[in-house]
Amino acid sequence: METIIDNEVLEKINSLEDLAAYGLTKCPVTLTSLIIGGKWKPVIIYNVSRGINRFGEMQRAMPGISKKMLTQELRDLERNGILNRKIYAEIPPRVEYSLTEQGNATLPVLQSMVDWGKAYAKTLGLH
Repeated sequence: METIIDNEVLEKINSLEDLAAYGLTKCPVTLTSLIIGGKWKPVIIYNVSRGINRFGEMQRAMPGISKKMLTQELRDLERNGILNRKIYAEIPPRVEYSLTEQGNATLPVLQSMVDWGKAYAKTLGLH
């Protein structure tokens, strides 16, 4: 039976322990979607893999994302072990993001999404 997750539950999820407490780690598709899914997380991971690793660069590469949303998504990805955050002791401070081992493990999934998206766009006459 499919687990229905309402927005109230999603707002309470702040860690992998929370996922387990709500029984959301049993389905690998649900777990994957919660960790790397959504409107922006796959795009952020893809961009970091391509060398776009600073906040300003990411915001320019994703013109529809707000500063607040980008900050939230970066924190979620870092907390869930997908991104590393490195702060350089410089003036002004510089922060760079990189993929962790788990982050790199998502790249075949994202490449499959890229391939599917290109093929689907072609069927729609978009490319």
